[in-house]
Amino acid sequence: MNPVARSLFVPALACVTLGLAPFVPEPHLVGKLRWVAGGANGMAPKDWFDLAMHGAPWVWLGVSLVRAIVKGRAR
Repeated sequence: MNPVARSLFVPALACVTLGLAPFVPEPHLVGKLRWVAGGANGMAPKDWFDLAMHGAPWVWLGVSLVRAIVKGRAR
């Protein structure tokens, strides 16, 4: 496995598992993002925390992708 794939494997795995759980009836993150897009009416602090926890793996993956791209351009 090349170094770029190795550095993206764990964040991608976290996105697929923690970032999208629970999967049925829809990913939890999708529901929270729809709620925010609809004005976030009635969202309690626990809902914002939940959004942050399900969104964190996606932020991690984004940062890892940017770092891999920047590192690739430096070569």
